[in-house]
Amino acid sequence: MIAYVAQRAGQAGVLLLLVSLVSYGIMNAAPGGPLAVYLHNPQVTADRIELLRHQLGLDRPWYLRYLAWLAGILQGHWGYSYYTGRPVLQMIAERVPATFLLMLSAFVLAIALAFPLGVFAATRKYSWADNLLSFGSFFAWAMPTFWFGLMLQLVLAVQLRLLPVAGMHEIGSASPLDLLRHLVMPAMVLGLGSIASWSRYLRSSVLETLGQDYVRTARAKGLPDRRVRRHVLRNSMIPIVTLMGLDLHVLFSGAVITESIFGWPGMGRLFLSALSNRDYPLQMAGLMISASLLILGNLLADLTYAALDPRIRYR
Repeated sequence: MIAYVAQRAGQAGVLLLLVSLVSYGIMNAAPGGPLAVYLHNPQVTADRIELLRHQLGLDRPWYLRYLAWLAGILQGHWGYSYYTGRPVLQMIAERVPATFLLMLSAFVLAIALAFPLGVFAATRKYSWADNLLSFGSFFAWAMPTFWFGLMLQLVLAVQLRLLPVAGMHEIGSASPLDLLRHLVMPAMVLGLGSIASWSRYLRSSVLETLGQDYVRTARAKGLPDRRVRRHVLRNSMIPIVTLMGLDLHVLFSGAVITESIFGWPGMGRLFLSALSNRDYPLQMAGLMISASLLILGNLLADLTYAALDPRIRYR
């Protein structure tokens, strides 16, 4: 197992290197560049723009800037924001807790709802309840995230006044209950897609497992339904674990829209502003974090396979 993890870690390092190289090259090939916001400002002369370009190192070839950026990343220095001048790592550290709290809440909510719904639909195949859940899942898949968030704000916050419209805390309040009230709607919006997809995949996997010979044999021997369902659920988990691993970076990417709708002070809003301002160091940090979450999710899914299925062993 240790050798397998070490091998995957080496592959992840090479993959992250390729992702960073391609992303940096594409980003620097985009027209305009980070100084485009000053080009139409009459108060900023061409000499000042050239001076700023030299100070930021933008007058050097992109591959030399990439090597300097890569050397800084390996040393723990992620560069400085072009827009604010602050260290990128410091800006991210300020936003990480809020984003990870939102991602964890959406992840837990998706597990708590998707698993019972998926098993319920599978055990009532083609019933009205199964058809209703199927319609709801496909509707949730097709529904735009921003529209769902706005509808929740309109109904729960504006009309019913049950929850706050946006933010993370009320001014002057930092109680856990206040945080929970602000967290409910963003977590629902961020976790909606995972609930829809996980429940459908789990339904299909459970239905396939229920048709296996060992399930019919266990029932023929008089094994209680509760024990049969426990074995069926465990053997149906591998496709869902794969999907859960892939959804780690999806939750991070989806936080960009969700945090913008609800004014959540996390990394999503930070990277959205970096995209608008063409802040290359912050954009690269967001891309690398998203790629790292994707690779980490795949690795955790592979390791979970061995815990779910004793036939799977890594050497």
